[in-house]
Parts: sequence; structure tokens; C-alpha cells
Amino acid sequence: MNLAGKYIVVDGPDGAGKSVQLDRLKELVENLGGEWVYARDPGGTDIGDRIRHVLLGYDLSQMDVRCETLLFMASRSQLVAEVVRPALAAGKTVLGDRFISATCAYQVAAGFDRDAVITLGRLAVGNTWPDLTIVLDVPVEVGFERTGRKRSAKGGEGQYSMFEGATTDAMERRPIEYHRRVREIFRTLPTFYPAPVEVIDASRDRDAVFCDVQAALGRTFA
Repeated sequence: MNLAGKYIVVDGPDGAGKSVQLDRLKELVENLGGEWVYARDPGGTDIGDRIRHVLLGYDLSQMDVRCETLLFMASRSQLVAEVVRPALAAGKTVLGDRFISATCAYQVAAGFDRDAVITLGRLAVGNTWPDLTIVLDVPVEVGFERTGRKRSAKGGEGQYSMFEGATTDAMERRPIEYHRRVREIFRTLPTFYPAPVEVIDASRDRDAVFCDVQAALGRTFA
């Protein structure tokens, strides 16, 4: 299996185990004699981290979903130009923590048009789409358990953030029905995303999940 010069993204609802599987992928790339570059989305660059700060700190309930989506795409555009493309050109494996796939789920669940997300994505990143996106699928309740988040007393049953290491923000305060929509969109991503997607049951133990991750890599990069 040759992963040199490949862009692999891991995505899915919070609590799906993205960090664990990304760490396993780093080890795999090293064991294959390659080099990896980590690409965090949103953020991953100085400019992108400033945009991330706006998205984390702003009350998203007051932010128009178009503004929210455009901010994500702006961060992504910088990430691709500054990190992803140079790494791929150097023959390194880029391991992405979320990408346009996340906007397809989170912002579409918030009311943004799905086709418009893809159109904006093409404008933001050109032809630099992942060679494979792995969606780790877990029921919302399992994700709640894994992240230790409590059910919210207001407006729903608690929420998640799509930002690793974030404190409670407006994204987290969205009701559980919203996060169920997010999960369903992630599950249907292979039917409309303009790049290869594999959905993997991540409710099992991490070793079983990584076995399926490796099988997906084998099918894509045989």
C-alpha cells in the first residue's frame, strides 16, 4: 500500500474516535517508511487559527449560517495553500482532521444548502480534495458518553462541538436533534461528496475500527 502523496481525512461526529484513529494512521505511515503531515480543520495555519478563534468565541446562534460556512471555507483555503498542497507535492501523506465533509454535515444540518457547500468548497480548495475521507459513525448518545458531555438543561439534551479541545460554545448548545441530523448527513456523504468516502462503524473497540480503516485504505490505495 502506497500512501505517499495522498490526502486522507478522518471525520465524523464528536466522540467517534477521530484522534485515536489519526494517531494509528500516523504510526501506519511511519511503518510504511513514509512521512506524514497533520492538517487540522478549521485552523492549522496562523491565519486559519485566527478564523478558528472567531468561530469558537462567537455566539453562533447570532451568526448567519452563510457567514459561518464562509469562515470555515476561508480557513480551509489557507490550509490547503499553506500546508496540504506543499506536503502532497513533497510526497508526504497528509492526515486531515475534518475538511469540507464536516461543513457538509454541520452547516447543512444548520440550514445551508448542500450543493452550495460543494460549490464553495471547489472555489476554496480547487482540485485539492481528499483521496479518501473516512467517516467514523457513532450514534449521538454514544458520542455523548465518550466525550463526557452532560445533557443540557435548556433547549435540548446537550451538544457537541466540532472543535477538538474547545470549551462550551454555541455549536455545543445546539439541540440533540441537530446532532442527529449531522450524523445522518455524514452517513449519506458517499452519495453526494465529490471525492471517495468510506463510512465505518466506530461504535466498536478501537482495534476493530482500525482494522476497517486499514481495509478501506487497501481498497482505495491498492
